[in-house]
Amino acid sequence: MRVLLVEDEKKLAAAVVQLLKEDHFITDAAYDGETGLDLALTNSYDVLVLDIMLPGLNGLELLRSVRQAGLDVPILLLTAKDTVDDRVQGLDTGADDYLVKPFANKELLARIRALTRRSGNLIPNENFTAGPFAVNFTEHTILRNEEILNLTAKEFQLLELLLRNHDKVMSKELILDRIWGPDAEVIGNAVENYVHFLRKKVDLPGQPSFIETVRGVGYVCRVPKTPMGALDTHSRLKER
Repeated sequence: MRVLLVEDEKKLAAAVVQLLKEDHFITDAAYDGETGLDLALTNSYDVLVLDIMLPGLNGLELLRSVRQAGLDVPILLLTAKDTVDDRVQGLDTGADDYLVKPFANKELLARIRALTRRSGNLIPNENFTAGPFAVNFTEHTILRNEEILNLTAKEFQLLELLLRNHDKVMSKELILDRIWGPDAEVIGNAVENYVHFLRKKVDLPGQPSFIETVRGVGYVCRVPKTPMGALDTHSRLKER
């Protein structure tokens, strides 16, 4: 899941970016309205978090421009302006939610998750199973046939993406965008390298790889029908 934060207070922006990163969101930050609008119109985001009092193009103008461009991405206004008229103006301009500073970190994360649910997107911390794999976001683990896989953070993100979209071909460009975000242009052969790393950790000896290469396009994760063992593992994970 990708979030765009537009906030001119750089210390606050850095704190929010770190908070979202710890909750497994890929987050871009902009410190003025013009840059924020450019990012919003040229990238694919799951949620926009906008301050209202921004230099140059303010948050409401940015919000209005995004809606006029036809984007229906969920938008949360994050601002110190807390009167009823301020909230009404923001919501009437096209915002989906409004959070007043200072705010509690847990409330910010909860509101962002709520916005992703309303838009029909899958939120990143919903545990799920796919074939013999059980993905647990609370413990940040992936199990294969009840065995915990020893994965790095990027390996976890890549395998989770492939499992969530199993049997669908994922292009290299989409994988780069989702996992590495704005750094994608300078990553080089990261996708190929990490798929290679994952196969060593995920595949079973003497068995076909779970991750197939689709030449000229990308990769697809093939999983067998879910065995009872994987479902039991998922149940135990939820009870931990």
